[in-house]
Amino acid sequence: MLKIKLSRSPIGTRPNQRKTLIALGLTKREQVVEKQDNPQIRGMINVVSHLVTVEEA
Repeated sequence: MLKIKLSRSPIGTRPNQRKTLIALGLTKREQVVEKQDNPQIRGMINVVSHLVTVEEA
């Protein structure tokens, strides 16, 4: 499991990055979600890596 935290605001980012955050379930700053560790989630994290912090749960 991965704990993904939205640490920076998506204001001013590209539309595909905002849609990726919504797909991850992150809508508010400092929000934390837990997701399974798989290649699809890792790819989504790579797209928004400058906005989120990730740690192993």
